[in-house]
Amino acid sequence: MSAAASFKTLRETADLRHLRQIIVGLDEGVILIDPDQTLLWANDAALAMHGVSSIAELGATVDEYRARFRLRYRNNHRLEADDYPVERVVAGDSFSEVVVEVMAVGDDEPRWVHQVRSLVLNDADDAEPACLVLIIQDVSARYEAEDRFEQSFNANPAPALICRLSDLRLIKVNQGFLEMTGYQRDQVLCRTVYDIDVLRQAERRDLAKERLSEGRTIPQMEAELELPGGGTRLVIVAGQPIDMGDQPCMLFTFADLEPRRKAEGALRHSEERFTRTFQMAPVPMAIGARDGHLLCEINASFTQLTGYAATEIIGRPLGDVELWESSAIRREIETAIDGGHDLRAHEARIRVKDGGVIDCLVSTEAIRLGDEACVLWAFQDITQRKTTELELVGAIEAVMKDTSWFSRSIMDKLARLRTPQRGGDGPGLDDLTAREREVLALICRGYDDKTIARTLNVAGNTVRNHVARIYAKIGVNRRVGAVTWARARGFDGDAVTIRTADQESAA
Repeated sequence: MSAAASFKTLRETADLRHLRQIIVGLDEGVILIDPDQTLLWANDAALAMHGVSSIAELGATVDEYRARFRLRYRNNHRLEADDYPVERVVAGDSFSEVVVEVMAVGDDEPRWVHQVRSLVLNDADDAEPACLVLIIQDVSARYEAEDRFEQSFNANPAPALICRLSDLRLIKVNQGFLEMTGYQRDQVLCRTVYDIDVLRQAERRDLAKERLSEGRTIPQMEAELELPGGGTRLVIVAGQPIDMGDQPCMLFTFADLEPRRKAEGALRHSEERFTRTFQMAPVPMAIGARDGHLLCEINASFTQLTGYAATEIIGRPLGDVELWESSAIRREIETAIDGGHDLRAHEARIRVKDGGVIDCLVSTEAIRLGDEACVLWAFQDITQRKTTELELVGAIEAVMKDTSWFSRSIMDKLARLRTPQRGGDGPGLDDLTAREREVLALICRGYDDKTIARTLNVAGNTVRNHVARIYAKIGVNRRVGAVTWARARGFDGDAVTIRTADQESAA
């Protein structure tokens, strides 16, 4: 029986109706094709997959179908006429799976992605095909999801690789991985995970290999990737099983730890340099915890100053050690530290191990060692200086009881040595009367009371009364204090015009 007679028989019998009834409700699209290239019938699913509602819109023949729809492969290569699935099935080609993108003529972009396979129905009594069948699945959603994943995978700045579990070959690599390692794309793709060795030096390499062979999640662990230009890069690697198409795969993601390793190395070197400098410093120094005032490190100069060895003082509150001479000094300093204030040349007395007391200038600086808030202490022994200053003050007071034989410039320098200049605190020159300023000027010139009385032509008691009032106003109790007070305010008496008692009365 000829093919034409066979199809005529198929069209005129109930077989075609029964075949339609069987396939009409299928989710897959089905197109029946006559060997003479006529499109006999298509179910609703096949029509919907082409955006039409009738076989006439789909095309009465293979040529009409090709004229109304353009097909291309997923790599954007357009199908030639002979490669269309409808052409191949008519030509007797048998295929199990062809994936094509379908667009209606006039469209710029594909509307659907079809997965197509062929089926040939033969008449039992004839080797010639009785009917040709195209079975179509709409896989647009799946491929759209894969496209979105591909875009997200490539755009993700986090380095990532994907390998096939069947042969462990790498099938995808994103730009983040290439930038992190310096590999070129073609140096990575088609190599295995062990060629690149994404688990090199991993903490739990055996566990990772076991999970990879089983297609199970690989937990995060540190590893060292070998770089193409030499050297290694510290990373955190993890693996997550995924499906790419119908293939089980493993997605490897990475976190770059190299900046952290470099920062930790720089911090370690910095701390080592700090430790060496701290230990070798000629200045007595200590490091303490900000909370609790416990010392956790001292240098050799501190031991030399106080007599305390590290084992005797480290880990103990300074209050328990009784480093400070008095509890008042300790409270004052600890209150400042607790308030977040740094000390600068703060004068305090400390008690050394043998019970002696020394005068110190104490300075502090808040620092961090690792994650701990600490205080760096620095001590300057000023005991000898204080002793010298006291001796010098005593000498100044002794010689200034009779300053008549000193030049005025020397007397000024001695006065300033005795008491450093103190700004404008307390009473000022404006608090003195004109006569009191004159008396103070004569005191600064080195005159005694008798000389002042003769100069002003007043009684000695009057001079003594003026001097007493001056002392009371400026807060001193001796001539050297008055001279010092005046010099601190730039008053030396030379510019003051002295009036006698007669001139004052006339005025």
